[in-house]
Amino acid sequence: MTFGCLHPAFSSSLRTAVKAEASALQAWQDLLYRFTEASEEDISQDEPSLQYRRNVFYPKSKELQIEDEGVLRLLYDEARVNILAGRFPCDPETWMGLGALSFALELGIGLDDQKATAALREKKLISFLPVHVSGGGGGLFSTLRGKGGRQAGLEHNLLEEYRKISTSGSTPLEPTQHLRQYLSSCHSLPYYGCAFFSGEIDKPAQGILYRPGRKAVNVGISLEGVYVMDVKEKHVLLGLRFSELSWDHSYPEGEGDSHILWLEFDGEEAGTPVNKLLKIYSKQAELMSGLIEFCVELRSAAEGGTTTETDGAVGPSHQPAGQAGGSGEGNGRRGKLRRQNSVVCSRVHTLNTISYVDNGKEIKRLKPKRAASFFTRQAQPPTYSAVQVQESLEQR
Repeated sequence: MTFGCLHPAFSSSLRTAVKAEASALQAWQDLLYRFTEASEEDISQDEPSLQYRRNVFYPKSKELQIEDEGVLRLLYDEARVNILAGRFPCDPETWMGLGALSFALELGIGLDDQKATAALREKKLISFLPVHVSGGGGGLFSTLRGKGGRQAGLEHNLLEEYRKISTSGSTPLEPTQHLRQYLSSCHSLPYYGCAFFSGEIDKPAQGILYRPGRKAVNVGISLEGVYVMDVKEKHVLLGLRFSELSWDHSYPEGEGDSHILWLEFDGEEAGTPVNKLLKIYSKQAELMSGLIEFCVELRSAAEGGTTTETDGAVGPSHQPAGQAGGSGEGNGRRGKLRRQNSVVCSRVHTLNTISYVDNGKEIKRLKPKRAASFFTRQAQPPTYSAVQVQESLEQR
């Protein structure tokens, strides 16, 4: 499932797709200097490898039609690595169910309680549950690392899920069916199949002792949209369909400045519709912008200029266009972003964003109302809705 003549190349510092010629790998250090923040020592020691990886442009709907067990296992192995590493944020019921499926695929079904418990303790929870959950690394549960009570609880719940798999149905499922179950569950995660990039965003102001800083994020880009995820907390900060954003990237203007990917989207402040800009600092901003543009063009060509359903629930909106806000003034605006407890839902209120208006002469920060997007790079036809300009605007 390669795309054209591109092949995935990976190392500890960079994940990218390169041309098959050896010259691309010979220039690996140049790529690291250009697209990563790795130190000179790390760059000199970094060694890339070519690996089989899922094609970002391969439709999820076609995955479950694959019959070849070897190909399904390649897809499963990649998805499992992303789950265990926390690259795919998911809720407890999801990662527990996926962990039980992995246990069944690795050890088979039908083990009695004693053998299943012994096998789990030999393999350890870290082989089946995300590292930030099982205690193998930092994150939400890092303070609980080493506490036997929590480990025992996780083991118990995982084995319970495994028993459900072992006893479901009169006929045991084939490995290929378990592989499809695993992939099907991953398909419910909107960032499944994304290409991932590393970056940073500004931390929001918190209290009078606030010190400016940045937090690390992963940026996932697929045929459906863009997701920004908190590396430490393992949850989604922002998820947008391409029709819900405008974007661009900028180059450093001086020494010490950063490459920036700009995402513009609708939001609200104190119940008032506003337009927001999110700055993502990353040497990979140009790569991200290019991939977004290519995905938008690819979708536009595939859809023939008409709006169709995607093969995954990707966007954060859950209201039909025109129903947000409840007044005629907002006609054509998309629905509000979901703000729920699930890790897969956007947390726009935690972002440090810029609110602005273009009054025709200059960009001003205020409760912004503007008639057109600051950026020209949008999905076509342009379904990104601008907040309508009112007669009076009050400067903040």
